[in-house]
Amino acid sequence: MRPILIAGNWKMHKTQAEARQFLREFAPALQASSVGATPQRQIILCVPFTDLAVVVEETRGSGIAVGAQNLHWEDQGAFTGEISGPMLTELGVRYVIVGHSERRQYFGETDETVNWRLAAAQRHKLTPILCVGESLQQREQGLTESWIVGQLDRALPGIDLQNLVIAYEPIWAIGTGKTCAAAEANRVIGLIRQHLGADHLPILYGGSVKASNIDELMAQPQIDGVLVGGASLDPQEFARIVNFQTLTPAAAAP
Repeated sequence: MRPILIAGNWKMHKTQAEARQFLREFAPALQASSVGATPQRQIILCVPFTDLAVVVEETRGSGIAVGAQNLHWEDQGAFTGEISGPMLTELGVRYVIVGHSERRQYFGETDETVNWRLAAAQRHKLTPILCVGESLQQREQGLTESWIVGQLDRALPGIDLQNLVIAYEPIWAIGTGKTCAAAEANRVIGLIRQHLGADHLPILYGGSVKASNIDELMAQPQIDGVLVGGASLDPQEFARIVNFQTLTPAAAAP
């Protein structure tokens, strides 16, 4: 059985004091069935670099894992502003987001550098969360499938599929309030799984995930969890997402 992963991506939000306050409100709102008692449901907080040490310390022994939002492909060097794998593992970080659309759009990330970062993460026993997804223009032109397959084929040479998470994040649904229909997200994630031939591989959905749509998303058979942006900043809403209720297929139908 594939694990369920509920990951929050705080992006460039929250000071250390704000991170501590979030955790004080978040932890009590978790249901016993969502963490600890069911190891198949893994909570991951992907926080800014300045918050990593604080969040690792505050969540120690809680069952909550901590992730970074990027890492460099080299272990050290003259790369001002970058963070390396050894720096993350020293802190107790376990996951790292790689290839998020905002890194691609604003900071020149390419499929080649994504591949290098994935390899660096795995070299240091970090589990990378690889983000793929199409723009609205690509979707309207009928290029969704070919674009995503191309991203995978360019990013994954030499990468161990046994230590990898993929997040399907349609760019047009990130931070826009527009959510890909649950059935369509399920279809695309199924296509990714089929293309890679990896039934064991956890594949998440990301893109305007919130408390109001989590139950329907998690009722889809191909969706193994979510990568949550803005809604992960609110401790009560993110707790509701983590505490999602399993729906029957009939209840999940629109």
